[in-house]
Amino acid sequence: MNPNTRVFKMSFASVYPHYVNKAVKKNRTQAEVDEIIFWLTGYDEVGLQKVMEEQTNFEDFFGNAPLLHPNVHKITGVICGYRVEEITDSLMQKIRYLDKLIDELAKGKAMDKILRS
Repeated sequence: MNPNTRVFKMSFASVYPHYVNKAVKKNRTQAEVDEIIFWLTGYDEVGLQKVMEEQTNFEDFFGNAPLLHPNVHKITGVICGYRVEEITDSLMQKIRYLDKLIDELAKGKAMDKILRS
């Protein structure tokens, strides 16, 4: 069994408050967290709300994402001890992309840099 299966089956809604708390603790906003999620996945407010209400797991969250941003390949660096650009499992890489972007937000990076504009 893939050791990542547990993470893949976690509901996005159960992790989302942790993303928001991490940002808010560093004087960033929930709106900025949402903007990152929208940029990365192509979800909008309505789509994200549906994901939350339906307790969609990470596998389905990314599997059903409207459009992964074409600049995701520009997300590089280390998160949780792994270089995101070297993660071979596609789903885990997408989850770590999101972790990395939220981490950059909490570290005070400018939104245009986070969103690889």
